[in-house]
Amino acid sequence: PDLEPFYGGTYFPPEDRHGLPAFGRVLDALAEAWAGQRSDIVRSAAEISGHLRHQSEVEPGSTGFDQATLDAATRRLLALFDSRHGGFGGAPKFPAPMALEFLLRRWARDRNPAVLEAVTTSLDRMADGGIHDQLAGGFARYSTDERWLAPHFEKMLYDNALLAHAYIEGFRATGNPRYAEVARSTLQFLLAEMETDGGGFAAALDADSEGEEGRFYVWTADELGSVLDGAGLSREEVAAVAGAWDIGPGGNWEGRTILRRILGHELSPGVTAQARTALLAARAERIRPGRDDKRLAAWNGLALRAFAHGALVLGDDDLRAATARLVAFVGEALVHDGDRVWRLPPGGSAGIPGFAEDYACLADGLLEAAAATGDSASLDLAIGVTRRLMADFWDDASGILADIGPDHEALISTPRTLLDSATPSANAVAADLLLRLAVITSDETLDRQGRRILGATADAWASQPTAFGRTLAAADRALAERLDVVVVAAPDDADGLALRQAAAELFVPSVVIAPLDPGVPRSDPLFADKVANDGRATAYLCRGSVCLAPTIDPVELVTQLTRLTGSAE
Repeated sequence: PDLEPFYGGTYFPPEDRHGLPAFGRVLDALAEAWAGQRSDIVRSAAEISGHLRHQSEVEPGSTGFDQATLDAATRRLLALFDSRHGGFGGAPKFPAPMALEFLLRRWARDRNPAVLEAVTTSLDRMADGGIHDQLAGGFARYSTDERWLAPHFEKMLYDNALLAHAYIEGFRATGNPRYAEVARSTLQFLLAEMETDGGGFAAALDADSEGEEGRFYVWTADELGSVLDGAGLSREEVAAVAGAWDIGPGGNWEGRTILRRILGHELSPGVTAQARTALLAARAERIRPGRDDKRLAAWNGLALRAFAHGALVLGDDDLRAATARLVAFVGEALVHDGDRVWRLPPGGSAGIPGFAEDYACLADGLLEAAAATGDSASLDLAIGVTRRLMADFWDDASGILADIGPDHEALISTPRTLLDSATPSANAVAADLLLRLAVITSDETLDRQGRRILGATADAWASQPTAFGRTLAAADRALAERLDVVVVAAPDDADGLALRQAAAELFVPSVVIAPLDPGVPRSDPLFADKVANDGRATAYLCRGSVCLAPTIDPVELVTQLTRLTGSAE
């Protein structure tokens, strides 16, 4: 009755099975125990509750971190790197986009070719594999083998948002156009298959259709032969497609074929498009996997970050429009009372209060959207949501965020997530967010809180780097010099957009891009005395408190960044 647990289990079947008691029998036993052994139950409940409370306690971070700490984490990641197939470890193999982005940051610092090779090999092999939908774009959740061939076919919003962002960063770092293509097609997949009519993005696509996992995506030899023969391709072109996409009479997975790209077999763009169009048309006749239409705030925040970054770096109008739609959805459906976040849009019922990850990921996406669109309203909303996050979830004793806040029901223990798993932890996202907003607002408290979060786990980075990908990226920012670009321009000013794109052109991941709408006065010191020269969009590049001469020329801004950071070396 006091809501303390005294017995638990993972699964209880309807009937006794394989040594597991049926759920009904468990309930009978619990009722008998409560009637006859109540003192034992109360004692057990106290012990379990105490253990849970102790398990969720976090000591204040006392470990400092420096470049050597991040170098140690880098070395460990390289030791885990699969040099043949890419990624880290063996089967089952999960994409690790946050760890890859951290490695790109380390490469930008010291240009170690082994670090870049780990990133590019992983990006290449994942894009080549069956985990990547070669026809419609998008990535499945993970690969059941070490080669990225046979995925668990479920497609998650968060995976595709994180991977799209990683491929954009790969493109910025290397200039490889294929990474831009993979990022764009991944975001287009989300628009085509996961954007909902009511705004925002659905959580997932099922792995199964017609009662069979992967049925929508795999092919028999007869199916492939029939479609390709009818696609208007020559016999030689059909053979080329078969060689390029690993198509053979016996299939490559349980007698069927999962399309994947084979190295050394290149197709012309025309043949690729012709074959892809025919196969997509044939696949469209199948029963589609079901869609989970939950629009989770945190995952939509990750999507907003990816779409905004793609719009800015790739210069894509469709992605920019999608960013604007998603910002509108966030403001209308997920944020209420100015700065409070719903976990899910309320609809016809009461909304679920947002968790720390919902606040952090939405604010993170809104900050990226402000840089992409020049919209000061997105920046203000990001700041407001972040301040509410810190007011409601910050635990000053431990120096980290709790997962739940005052709007949630009281629990026996307060959960505090510090690991970056399939999604980044609220604490990792918040640390990076706080460091950036501290630059924009000149609020040293935000900077101090961000660094305290990072210190809580620093002693574990070197031994478990794959569990701290976003955290490590935030730590890299914390150790980098402060760089910011303020672009003074109205949101619809094409010259302002060109300057913001120029600020994002080079791979300088520590730079903070902040929009200043001349029609919206701001009191933050960062924006003081920054005006549109002669009424034209103007960029101000600053390192620390020292700013270079303002410029209206995107080419000059790139030159300034190159000289200031040595990015061209």
